[in-house]
Amino acid sequence: MKQRAALPKPGAFRRLRPAEPASHTQLHAFGGQRHTSITVIALAVPLAPSRLPTYTLNMETLPASQAPTRGVMGMARFLALVLLGALVGGVAAFLAAGFVSAVLWLNEALLISPRSRMMFDHPGLLLAATIAVPALGGLVVGLLHRGIPEGRPHTPADVIAAVQTRRGRLPARAGGLSALSALVSLGAGASVGQYGPLVHLGATLGSLGTRLLRLGRSEDNITIACGVAAAIATAFNAPLAGIVFAHEVVLRHYALRAFAPIAAAAIVGHVIASQVLARGALFHVTDTAVPHPWEFALFLAIGGLGALVAGAYMRAILGVARLAGRLPLGPTLRPAAAGALLGVTALWVPDILGIGQETLRFATIAGAYGSGELLVVLALKIAATALCLGLGFSGGVFSPALVIGTLFGALCGSLVGELGALPADTFVFYAVCGMVAVTAPVIGAPLTSLLIVFELTGSYALTTAALASVTLASPIAAQLFGRSLFDIQLRARGLDLSAGRGRALLQGTPVGDYLTRDCVTLSPTTPVAAAMARLGQARHGEAYVVDARGRYRGCVTLADLEATRAARDGPPTVGAVATSERPVLHPATSLWSAMVALQEVTGEALPVVDETDGETFLGVVFEAHIARAYLAHSDALRREEHGTV
Repeated sequence: MKQRAALPKPGAFRRLRPAEPASHTQLHAFGGQRHTSITVIALAVPLAPSRLPTYTLNMETLPASQAPTRGVMGMARFLALVLLGALVGGVAAFLAAGFVSAVLWLNEALLISPRSRMMFDHPGLLLAATIAVPALGGLVVGLLHRGIPEGRPHTPADVIAAVQTRRGRLPARAGGLSALSALVSLGAGASVGQYGPLVHLGATLGSLGTRLLRLGRSEDNITIACGVAAAIATAFNAPLAGIVFAHEVVLRHYALRAFAPIAAAAIVGHVIASQVLARGALFHVTDTAVPHPWEFALFLAIGGLGALVAGAYMRAILGVARLAGRLPLGPTLRPAAAGALLGVTALWVPDILGIGQETLRFATIAGAYGSGELLVVLALKIAATALCLGLGFSGGVFSPALVIGTLFGALCGSLVGELGALPADTFVFYAVCGMVAVTAPVIGAPLTSLLIVFELTGSYALTTAALASVTLASPIAAQLFGRSLFDIQLRARGLDLSAGRGRALLQGTPVGDYLTRDCVTLSPTTPVAAAMARLGQARHGEAYVVDARGRYRGCVTLADLEATRAARDGPPTVGAVATSERPVLHPATSLWSAMVALQEVTGEALPVVDETDGETFLGVVFEAHIARAYLAHSDALRREEHGTV
């Protein structure tokens, strides 16, 4: 529990003469007490109209030590932050490229990639490896997760939570183990994505850099976003998409102070990926035709149906995760069981193994798959990804969503083609529209999805068609399921981002940080008259009844005690007067929950009791403290989002 300085006693007030200036120190002292106004009492001296006093209150929002830095020093700090963003971007780009290369090497060595499976000359060993490799990989993943405090891999949802609650400080150990378990999962052929682990790895690197330099929480949030942008820019060769993803999904604001470092990180990541490491794009589309005007109606329909596919995909992952808790297997063995089931299924449909980049590329080619094949692979890819992620494999949801969406779009294009209405040269439009229609709702980033299409293809026509699909996909999915899978996961953990960042910040702040013993406590046997005297001396309007064993027994107000004394036949002690109707908080109760509870209370404070037994009195949280905390958090968010810190 944090130690806080003792606050001045409430009830006292200072009289200011009309001509007396109210200094910042005096007003700050008033803020330390539970006052909602400053009373100015004029002297009883008649004044001429021309000599009427003028009242001016200079209310400063911040102490001078916390005021934003301007001028040369402010510019120097800003440029240093941009340089730090570029440095984080460079390191994150090399780590991301190394991660992807390691996954590709493992896929070749462990007979996961289509090329290695095609060139392997021992069918019996290939069958055995198809089952054994994912199962053994799952066992290693389960053992690695035992070293993470939460017992699960960290994901982009943890990055979003850290930034939106201004906690920052992503743990390096958990981030490293999560990246390692994702590497093993992807290398062993689990049907999971690589972009989620890359995003978390870049974010962890940015947070680590801020900790090493001992910078503040706002800088921590920015460097986290820098690592995220660099990871996306490196993985997709798409710097614009990396910049927008960091703002759209992680920061959820567009402050100029954050934009420059994030842009520097994304540019450095892109240069390293495309020029230094010469990495190719995810897929190539050249010489696209222009779709017919009537096809845009089909693209809109693909968007609406794609939202339902995205919802089914998200619900499948969450449903398997809930089911996993009821299985007789422990968390360590669940990934191994998922790997074995995946391997058995892959004996018939090997397309579901791994990231699925080859499947995605072939799905954009007209005639590469028949309609029946597309439907089977689509259904099995959703089931395989839900199985792997739900039972504990480490990985992302982005890559599988790209594959699932492309398969869905290709299926729609194939069905239209079977009706004789689809020219072969516009087939890729349907595949790309399906890709963004599923991916955008899953990650909650429609703009990022569109920019990925544009930067990968360089085709304005394809991007416009994708825009038609996203127009319906994201709003429909948000209404039916939620903004993204990340937001749904965070809501299940008690962090609801749907009402905005301010509420999320209050939900992540415990009232234990504002707990104080500066209150009047009375024994149940205290006489009413003595209780009134205690309250008068302490200048409080209410007291909290605590028995000899330290257990909370209710609250009494001065008005209740006065009414009891006025009644000649009233009870003689406060124990009989105390009421337990007032809401009771625990140290872990959020500030938001406390504010909701205060709506039904008229009084000074809310009592706080120990959560283990629900009775031991720990102290109180004053209404004024909660209000000041809310204002302080709101001001911090405003300054961060408007680039003034």
